[in-house]
Amino acid sequence: MPSLFDPLTLRSVTLRNRFGVSPMCMYSSIDGHATDFHLVHLGSRAIGGYALVMAEATAVTPDGRISPDDAGLWKDSQIDPLARITRFLKQHRAAPAIQLAHAGRKAATARPWGHPHPNKPLSEGGWKIVGPSPIPFDEGYQVPHELTLPEIHQIQQAFTAAAQRALDAGFDILELHAAHGYLLHEFLSPLANHRTDSYGGSFDNRIRFLLETVQQVRKILPDSKPLFVRLSCTDWADDQGGWTLDESIALAKRLKPEGVDLIDCSSGALIPRVAIPAAPGYQVPFAHAIRKDANIPTAAVGMLTDPHQCAAIIADGQADMVFTARESLRNPYFPVHAARALNARDKLHLPDQYLRA
Repeated sequence: MPSLFDPLTLRSVTLRNRFGVSPMCMYSSIDGHATDFHLVHLGSRAIGGYALVMAEATAVTPDGRISPDDAGLWKDSQIDPLARITRFLKQHRAAPAIQLAHAGRKAATARPWGHPHPNKPLSEGGWKIVGPSPIPFDEGYQVPHELTLPEIHQIQQAFTAAAQRALDAGFDILELHAAHGYLLHEFLSPLANHRTDSYGGSFDNRIRFLLETVQQVRKILPDSKPLFVRLSCTDWADDQGGWTLDESIALAKRLKPEGVDLIDCSSGALIPRVAIPAAPGYQVPFAHAIRKDANIPTAAVGMLTDPHQCAAIIADGQADMVFTARESLRNPYFPVHAARALNARDKLHLPDQYLRA
């Protein structure tokens, strides 16, 4: 029976335990460049015992940012600030990971604080946005430009170029963001994708953009480097014809032979005002179903704050890893506290400076 504190090997990367930090937008970059804030923010979680520390959604193009304050990897000058972070994470036995993303029709918004409206006007540094179809996310949002086939291929090339920069920056694990209503997710869901060409309509067509992107990124990744994909496993809108768990399972079955090593199982955020039964562990069944039915490792996420619950998720085979987001913001040392609560302190290796705490 596996434990939260057992190592997990994915390709040549061995994680010291099953705790991971989910990618969380910090809206604190300058022209896409990481700052001292990011070094301290991510580094403190490595010292706190997390085996995997994932940098936030990092845009592969300038217009793929959620906000002007987002992280990016669309140019070479963004490599060195991230390399400083990966070196620190590795010094403290955390595998550095990064999530590559394009915000699609949810781009060009203001950061969550200090602005009365989500869309950032062009006069205030906003930009024109793109998507699979000219369908805005919500009232008051821009209508996205419908991507042409050459533009789709340009974005795929941007993912590949960003992946190479991520390798140059020292990241051990890459994740493609196909969740939360951003571009790759928008192509998956019939609620955002009304195309009639080879990238819309049927299931095979709607998953094409993601599959091709995975194939192209995997080609440049060494065999030793794991590749993750984050999915919104459901749109929570089955009655409206949205993306479903069954489709996520079918997609995971297609991703595994393409070289994807783990599915990061989240949900929702494609459309506003849907009923989501949020509660501790509410998304764990998605990780369990995909792990069991697609035979691929998964990470469970979503309001996981209780060490005993996290331990049960791993011990019961519901997921291979537990990723925390808000809990890691509240408590960068959550793995340390979990080890104490589960009488497993001897299994959590901390820096010498912290052993007596």
